[in-house]
Amino acid sequence: MSLSRRLLAGSLLVIGVLVTLVVLSLDWRLSVRLRDDTPAELLREAQPVATSWQADIDPDALANRAGAALGHRVTLIGADGVVLGDSEFDQPALGTLENHRTRPEVVAAMDSGVGASIRPSPSAGDEELYAARRGDLGVVRVSISTAAQRVIVRRVQADVLSAAFLATAAALLLAVFFARSVTRPILELRDDARAIAAGDLSRRPSLVAPGEVGELASAFHRLAEQLSARVAALEADDALLRALTEALNEGIIALDGRQQVLHMNAGARRLLGVRDELPFPADRLPRDRSLRDALTAALAGVSTEALELQLNDRSVTLTALPLDGGGAVLALLDVTPVRRLETVRRDFVANVSHELRTPLTIVSGFAETLQDASLPVEDRGRFVATILANTQRMQRIVDDLLDLSRIESGGWRPNPTHVDLKAAVQEVFDSVRPVAEQKGLALVPAIPADVPSVYADPTALRQVLSNLVDNALRHTTAGRISISARRENGGVALAVRDTGAGIGAEHLPRIFERFYRVDAARSRHEGGTGLGLAIVKHMVEAHGGRVRAESAANVGTTVALYLPDSGDIREGIEPTVVHSAEPSTGAPRTDSSAAT
Repeated sequence: MSLSRRLLAGSLLVIGVLVTLVVLSLDWRLSVRLRDDTPAELLREAQPVATSWQADIDPDALANRAGAALGHRVTLIGADGVVLGDSEFDQPALGTLENHRTRPEVVAAMDSGVGASIRPSPSAGDEELYAARRGDLGVVRVSISTAAQRVIVRRVQADVLSAAFLATAAALLLAVFFARSVTRPILELRDDARAIAAGDLSRRPSLVAPGEVGELASAFHRLAEQLSARVAALEADDALLRALTEALNEGIIALDGRQQVLHMNAGARRLLGVRDELPFPADRLPRDRSLRDALTAALAGVSTEALELQLNDRSVTLTALPLDGGGAVLALLDVTPVRRLETVRRDFVANVSHELRTPLTIVSGFAETLQDASLPVEDRGRFVATILANTQRMQRIVDDLLDLSRIESGGWRPNPTHVDLKAAVQEVFDSVRPVAEQKGLALVPAIPADVPSVYADPTALRQVLSNLVDNALRHTTAGRISISARRENGGVALAVRDTGAGIGAEHLPRIFERFYRVDAARSRHEGGTGLGLAIVKHMVEAHGGRVRAESAANVGTTVALYLPDSGDIREGIEPTVVHSAEPSTGAPRTDSSAAT
């Protein structure tokens, strides 16, 4: 039941109780008043009758006149108790009436002058109230039926009930108005409280009321302001915390005591491969045994520090910490790049050691041999030439390593400008033409007229083309080597093609790695360091370009690179293989070794 109805019902109950008490009180008071005041009134009425009763006046006639005048029964009783006159009985009937000397009121009047009693009337047949006063000739009695009093009481009760009904109706209207005036601000406060509880923190009570309701509204307004400020502070802290966790490279997972995942940043989703909307049960996390054991231990209050495990082909370090009051926090750090760098470092050290060990062994061996004084002169010259060749090879390896290190560390930055492409290609071909003519290879420049220049660092462009041409020249025994170009995606796509034996498909993804060789023995024999294509890749990428290789067995290999134009450096542009306009018998085989 609503508050207004309860107030209305309470008001009706109070009004009903009050009306009932008023009616009962009036009824009782009226009855008492009639009982107490009527005998005195009747005695006052009997006084003039007693005074008027003289010896020369007919008692019965006097009783009739007095009864008609007073509206009450008047009886004149002689000193001997005989009824001499009665307003309700005629003269013949008087003789039939009993002697009234023993009547209580008559006895009292004879003794003390006045008397009164309430009793049934033997002659009238109903209960009457008698009041008697002694006179000179006898007793004058005035009586009234109690039924008449009851009629008066009932009339008064009816009047009181009518007045009570009208008062109740008026009080009901006032109670309705009062209930509405009291409940309206309370209902408004209730609606505001519900809105705030539902999340609408902008709601404020607008009422201005006196007394306690106004104080309650004012207190509620202050409470809403404080709650809004605290919620805003909590939201700001939560947003800051989420921003911090999202900015971390580590994956962060927070769980409550019921094993529900409440928070998971992007790093954790990426490492675990989870896409479920928060919150979700911990059972949806990857079912790695080490992860599950660490989670169970953290929920039991035991920490797990720096546990390394494999998740989705990633090396991950896991730290699990329990929370006060239940729950746990998991921190995941992807150490895959670190492990890869360690692997690269180990491979690099092993490769450098391997590459330098062979020429050092040769230099050491021939140097020891030259210490023999009996060694023929012609052998001495051949041994010295071998030592010089291997020393130069070690020098090339060191130079290439220094160049590669400088490029990878950012110590070298290209200084691009518009370079005459035909002149650069011709310069590269001129430097290798004697070797190409000795092997019977044709050097074919295929630079169209619409590609007069390329936006690149001149020295870097010549080194890139020289490394690619040297590779092609080293591994091509017949046919030709060509350099072609074309406009592509707001830049220039270049391609160096040869007609060598080609590279197996299993080797193509790795030919741009340092020291990787398809035919290691042949590459070392021909003076390759295994770093040329790695240098090419880093130089091209430093220009914002990309490089790739295509090859087919017994057909040849094509190394294609893309260099963007000035102001249009684009990431991720795949180089397009540009074929020469002239027909060819194959494509060159490209190895990751390069000449210096």
